[in-house]
Amino acid sequence: MSLSIIILAAGQGTRMKSSLPKILHPLAGRALLEHVYIAASRFDTDGIHIVYGYGGEQILEQLSHLQVNWVEQAEQLGTGHAVAQAINDVPSVDDVLILYGDVPLITHETLDSLITASKDSGFSLLTSYIDDPRGYGRIIRDDKGDITSIVEEKDATEEQRSVCEINTGMMTVKAKWLKKWLTNLSNDNSQGEYYLTDVIKMAVDEGIVIESIKSESVVEIQGVNDRRQLSELERYYQMVQAHHLMNQGVTLMDPQRFDLRGDLEIGKDITIDINTIIEGSVSIGNNVNIGPNCHIKDADIGDNVSILPNCVIENAVIGKHCKIGPFARVRPGTRLAANVHIGNFVEIKKSEIGKGSKVNHLSYIGDSEVGKDTNIGAGTITCNYDGANKHKTTIGDNVFVGSDTQLIAPVNIGDNVTIGAGTTVTKDVEKDTLTVSRAEQKNIKGWKRPKK
Repeated sequence: MSLSIIILAAGQGTRMKSSLPKILHPLAGRALLEHVYIAASRFDTDGIHIVYGYGGEQILEQLSHLQVNWVEQAEQLGTGHAVAQAINDVPSVDDVLILYGDVPLITHETLDSLITASKDSGFSLLTSYIDDPRGYGRIIRDDKGDITSIVEEKDATEEQRSVCEINTGMMTVKAKWLKKWLTNLSNDNSQGEYYLTDVIKMAVDEGIVIESIKSESVVEIQGVNDRRQLSELERYYQMVQAHHLMNQGVTLMDPQRFDLRGDLEIGKDITIDINTIIEGSVSIGNNVNIGPNCHIKDADIGDNVSILPNCVIENAVIGKHCKIGPFARVRPGTRLAANVHIGNFVEIKKSEIGKGSKVNHLSYIGDSEVGKDTNIGAGTITCNYDGANKHKTTIGDNVFVGSDTQLIAPVNIGDNVTIGAGTTVTKDVEKDTLTVSRAEQKNIKGWKRPKK
């Protein structure tokens, strides 16, 4: 059986009250539509077709990396009309899986069951039972329990509205049938739209049995229509991820105050304190402790690392046995070798720090290469930017940089150099040298401070 997938993603989402198309709103760091695409891409298909409409330029720009056929629905005239825009790109011999770009938590397992159920009759439908079915189309069955139609709530009778089995909109159907039925859709209804659900009655009229699969989880079939629903799905998704990590051996001090917005590769014996955000692609080694209120993005954290509270680490490599923070910022392009200490209120940007070196207090090290066993004192600044260009600072092994030192790049500091506190270094320093630049101290006895 060959499979094509159509994802409907053309709606504006007016209840989001946003200029951003609804399907681009993020859930766990990814656009809603991208979650659906990831679930769809796990299948071997002839193609994934995404029908887009409102905010098309934003959608194509932000999600240009998706390997799909983009199909524009210039006018939003209903779900049936949306599918019709893409159906001619689908081989007639295929089965078609219909998905929705604002239903982000649908699982591969449920979709696999839906596809499998269609093999005998050629048509399967995903349904669910919910206590409050308001807003959903209702599944209508005959005395034998077979599906006969779907009635949208606005077109339903009072009796039909009491039905708690609802249509999720997701279905698998033979493309050749769908192509024929779509041409016969009518917009003679309260919304004036072409409903995809009308193909259910057309199938029944032709004697086709519609196999139904019931979703075991109400959450996975929930769509996002407003920010409240988005926040509810975010919390659910984060709790699922937290439980998965804890099952793998990670200690989360409070699972409800942990966010994973990307992909995390983990070792053993990791402890993560509250309000930590993991974003992008992150790898954490063995025996790592992460304090509260940390933000780690696109980083590789080695074994036995300690990250103290309130640190930000982005696009960086942290070697084994490093100690970071508290209140440290490690910016993109930074690589720390083993046993490096980066202390409180230190900022490191696009720099390599050698094994055993320390930058412990209130310093900025940017565009630099620092050797091993070097100590950089409090208040040290690499002055790497001249207003137009960035310049590099190179510091050798076993260097002692005194507090409140300014290194005016480009500059090279040799091995075993000592730089006195308060020095401004503007020239290269050879190895085994003491460098001091200070004005002579003057003491004026009897001097009186001005008074108001």
